Amino acid sequence: QVQLVESGGGLVQPGGSLRLSCAASGTIFSTYAMGWYRQAAGKQRELVAFVSEDGTTDYADSVKGRFTISRDNAKPTVYLQMNRLKPEDTAVYLCLYSDHKEYWGQGTQVTVSS
Repeated sequence: QVQLVESGGGLVQPGGSLRLSCAASGTIFSTYAMGWYRQAAGKQRELVAFVSEDGTTDYADSVKGRFTISRDNAKPTVYLQMNRLKPEDTAVYLCLYSDHKEYWGQGTQVTVSS
């Protein structure tokens, strides 16, 4: 079993920044991928950013150039640096850990509003 603890969400004005963290604990495999998804009210869950076992990253087109995903394998933790936030980034952000199974965090609310 793997447990995920997310932090860093909150209320921010348009153009501001936030940094999300997701710490994994439990039975951690030597190779795993982690990522961030988000779900806005009334919308489907969508991929935001993903970092694979070898460090390859992938981003949704809507966040490219604004968001950066990174991982610290020693902890293990994945981060999402979000810059130039827009109101349409408002959503619950959920962390995903994936080895031979998938585990999801509880989610952290990000609200971008003036």
